[in-house]
Amino acid sequence: MATPRRTATRLTPPRYDPTVAVRQDSRLGSLLALFVLSGVAALIYEIVWFQLLELVIGSSAISLGVLLAVYMGGMCLGSLLLPRLTRLRAASPLRLYAFLELGIGACGLFVLAVLPLVSGVYATLGGHGPVAIFVRAIVCAICLLPPTVLMGATLPAASRYVEATPNGVAWIGFLYGGNTAGAVFGSILAGFYLLRVYDLTIATLAALAINLAVAGAGIMLARRSPPSSDAPRSTPNAQRITLVHLAIALSGAAALGAEVVWTRLLSLMLGATTYTFSMILGVFLTGLGIGSAAGAALGRGRGGSVEGARLALGMCQLLLVVSIAFAATMLGRALPYWPINPSLAPSVWFTFQLDLTRCVWVVLPPALLWGASFPLALAAAERNEDPARLVGAIYAANTVGGIAGALGFSLLLVPMVGTQDSQRWLIMLAALAATVMFGAAARPRARVIALVSTATLAIAAWVVTPAVPGLLVAYGRYMVTWLGQVDVRYVGEGMNSSVAVTTLTASGATQFHVSGKVEASTLPQDMRLQRMLAHLPALVHPHPASVLVVGFGAGVTAGSFVPYPDVQRITICEIEPLVPRVVSRYFARENNDVLNDHRTNVVFDDARSFILSTHEKFDVITSDPIHPWVKGAASLYTKEYFEAVKGHLNPGGVVTQWVPLYESTPEAVKSEIATFLEVFPHGTVWANNINGGGYDLVLLAQEQPTRIDIGALAARFGDPRYAAVGASLGEVGFDSPIALFSTYAGSGDDLGQWLQGAAINRDRNLRLQYLAAVGLNSYRSEAIYNELTAHRRFPDSLFVADSAWKERLRAAMR
Repeated sequence: MATPRRTATRLTPPRYDPTVAVRQDSRLGSLLALFVLSGVAALIYEIVWFQLLELVIGSSAISLGVLLAVYMGGMCLGSLLLPRLTRLRAASPLRLYAFLELGIGACGLFVLAVLPLVSGVYATLGGHGPVAIFVRAIVCAICLLPPTVLMGATLPAASRYVEATPNGVAWIGFLYGGNTAGAVFGSILAGFYLLRVYDLTIATLAALAINLAVAGAGIMLARRSPPSSDAPRSTPNAQRITLVHLAIALSGAAALGAEVVWTRLLSLMLGATTYTFSMILGVFLTGLGIGSAAGAALGRGRGGSVEGARLALGMCQLLLVVSIAFAATMLGRALPYWPINPSLAPSVWFTFQLDLTRCVWVVLPPALLWGASFPLALAAAERNEDPARLVGAIYAANTVGGIAGALGFSLLLVPMVGTQDSQRWLIMLAALAATVMFGAAARPRARVIALVSTATLAIAAWVVTPAVPGLLVAYGRYMVTWLGQVDVRYVGEGMNSSVAVTTLTASGATQFHVSGKVEASTLPQDMRLQRMLAHLPALVHPHPASVLVVGFGAGVTAGSFVPYPDVQRITICEIEPLVPRVVSRYFARENNDVLNDHRTNVVFDDARSFILSTHEKFDVITSDPIHPWVKGAASLYTKEYFEAVKGHLNPGGVVTQWVPLYESTPEAVKSEIATFLEVFPHGTVWANNINGGGYDLVLLAQEQPTRIDIGALAARFGDPRYAAVGASLGEVGFDSPIALFSTYAGSGDDLGQWLQGAAINRDRNLRLQYLAAVGLNSYRSEAIYNELTAHRRFPDSLFVADSAWKERLRAAMR
């Protein structure tokens, strides 16, 4: 007997009733307010979780890619799974939404509490290579999947509160836009206030309070709502993948890819501070929120016509081709040449106004169109099904596209083809999305016209997209002040950062740049600093055999260990593979060709992650990271990081740490020194000055009080094997121990009074990145140095030497 064939029930969409619509609008206004608050909490959590996990797994592009993929993957899973859980279909949508908010809050507390345990497990199991990537993914999944699945389920859950009508679908767009608007406020609240003034714990508790308020209001609203509103009004059919899903996925890929590319380019121009990233995110989300509201209104205004919504969605993608090309042109040919010198601003807050203007000019127009795309996709999709399935499928398609775009552009396209061709790929994605929607148009003539127009605009946009100026990669926000003064010899865009090598036309000095700032050079003051970071600890330690260098730079610090006969292993931890592979050859003479030395081993990873996960110990650890105002760099100046460094020193091991006085403030410098001395109370400070004025410092410490035996040093330099060491010191002006050790600038005992009240930079607050970001355009190094040395006393107990030698040192220090 033949088995009866089962067929899916196809339901006719409810007929539009204006009276019902008005009644529903009044109820949904309250829900919209809750979604705004929900967006505030969600962005606070996102910023907190990303900061917490970066402290564990590092901030390399691969680590951040894994982190983002897990975060967005959880959102996607939540949007897909909730409508498919049949037992939830009978639940009240508002009560379910309230319980989801409570669950998100509980997960927020869970992440905050479990991270120390996860960090310990990662330190035991972590490492490098494919296994490390897998471990990082597991860490992220444990922490992020529970809350992000719940977050992804909130919009589908609330969508069952609306009727499956054009008006109801438009309201779903408004809810999405309101949630995004709340996210704007959340990003600003977290980035400019909660984390700047308080810490990750307070920020988490603030988000939790919002979750509780939203959940309570949602339960109250559910009690006042008619029972009929709290149940789905259709039996869901199996979701089909349609052209609308493909178009919104392509749109999501372009949106997240653009955020990756434009954040990199704008951070060159504005300075890669935590404030800059919050500002870019805020502008992007503002555009999405406004665009979502506009798209929802447009979808409702068309009377629910699916054909009209599809045409509007296609037009959005076509306009994105133009707006992406406009943004690329502004970033490559206009904004970098604005006559702006940030150091002339009396306050960083004036600079922020200009920065915000440039962000809006580039990011807002395409963000508006991407924001409108989501509600238009909802309106363009088939509506003969459960609203939760409609929302979940469109949201999941958009999120999957976003994951592919973020990972594809950050890990593949930018390092492989650069930002110019990456922006051309953005144009192609938008053009393809437009083609998909126009190709489904009902009228053949209109279809042909639209497709020809799309192809023509895409080709024109491809041609006009410019390359990033080499001077922008080199000097960033100070680019216009260097026009005509340098020759750009190399520009490269790596997975983690953009690098450049230039030659000063006046002096012939070679400079190495990372992400818009000079990182190393052959100028006398920079060569002296790079040598001090190596020679000071190598001379303090009697027989340094193993060395860890954090940050390759030009390789001069690492290369300064090459002449030491006792050194058997030089481990270099560098986050950007492009730097050693390409930049080192421009400094081969200065760095003793260290990359080709048989003792050298280069590890490509975030230094913090390496320190946490390696089981190796070292006689010397020297750290010269990028400026602490650069987002992420402050994690290499925290108390917990210094404790990890201390735990990886062999007995008698020595650590040195670079501290800049330029592009900084007294508060930031005090924080860096005070945090270091919290872990190494016997630490000492050494100065690298220009004509007696401040420039930068080297912090040096051992677990026990340092003693420098001048007689033992003289015996070492009497060994012919140390001739190259003496030559290396002499090249930067240190032709005697007196000349080197006269750079002494103080110790923990000297600076106690000056450092009173200094902010200790901890993992849970990263206070330094906010203090330092205020001073990125400040040049007060001489004043800061004078404040510091006013407390300096002669270090009698530091040196083991006769009184005559100490008198000569005293005279040199004066």
